[in-house]
Amino acid sequence: KKSEQELKDEEMELLTKYYMEWKGERKICNTSYTNIPRFYYRLPAEDEVLLQKLREESRAVFLQRKSRELLDNEELQNLWFLLDKHQTSPMIGEEAMINYENFLKVGEKAGPKCKQFFTAKIFAKLLHNDPYGRISIMQFFNYVMRKG
Repeated sequence: KKSEQELKDEEMELLTKYYMEWKGERKICNTSYTNIPRFYYRLPAEDEVLLQKLREESRAVFLQRKSRELLDNEELQNLWFLLDKHQTSPMIGEEAMINYENFLKVGEKAGPKCKQFFTAKIFAKLLHNDPYGRISIMQFFNYVMRKG
């Protein structure tokens, strides 16, 4: 009678054999899977110091790049100034509003980091039952602060 370990080894051997046969047959039939990019990489083990350092460094570079894309305080102040300067009357209570034409003008003047926020899609997303077809400057600014 075989031991439990021998049974597991035999099972693994058979699994490997059938998998290799299956993989080999698929290679002949369909090679499109070779064009699919790899999307998962296992985390490095504790003893793989070089791989751990590479992962840390690549993560730091990624975070630095994302940080440079964010608007700094000066750019946010400039955006608020431009939005306030181009507001469209009449105001609704205390709320300053802006129409699409002025929205696009602000987008041209605001700078390259802000360009991604000045789209028709975002304007439409923030448009709520205004009879003049405007959006709230404060709502837009808060949107930029949340998303940017």
